[in-house]
Amino acid sequence: MSITVRIQAEELDVAAEIAHATEASADAGAVVAFAGVCRHEGGRLAALELEHYPGMAEAEVARVVEEARGRWPLAAVTVVHRYGRIRPGEKIVLAVAASAHRQAAFEAAEFLMDYLKTRAPFWKREHLADGSMGQWVAAKDDDDAAAARWRR
Repeated sequence: MSITVRIQAEELDVAAEIAHATEASADAGAVVAFAGVCRHEGGRLAALELEHYPGMAEAEVARVVEEARGRWPLAAVTVVHRYGRIRPGEKIVLAVAASAHRQAAFEAAEFLMDYLKTRAPFWKREHLADGSMGQWVAAKDDDDAAAARWRR
């Protein structure tokens, strides 16, 4: 079982992360990857600035990964989340789930993202295209509802 959890400022290399997850286990018959990308918001947004608590963020992401491992027969899991200033078109987060079969990989990847959106200690602030500082991005009820469906 290969587990990768990283919080980093650097751009994500999706292909390399998927290759690593695939190569980590001969039992990986399905690999599902989700990459979250910073939106342009109709030209309004110049960047998002993500802040986190070092150590706490990694620990919470690791807890979410362990919960996914307890629910699905996974061969590999990778979660990489960025912090710092992220421009439209750049990736913010990557969740990769590998399993022997596709259903487990799809469900685990979706679970990871639903829980990362609601439990991981990251804060986003908008930098607007006009040069002004925007608002802190509030938590969304839709994200809480998506995560609630996984509660046992």
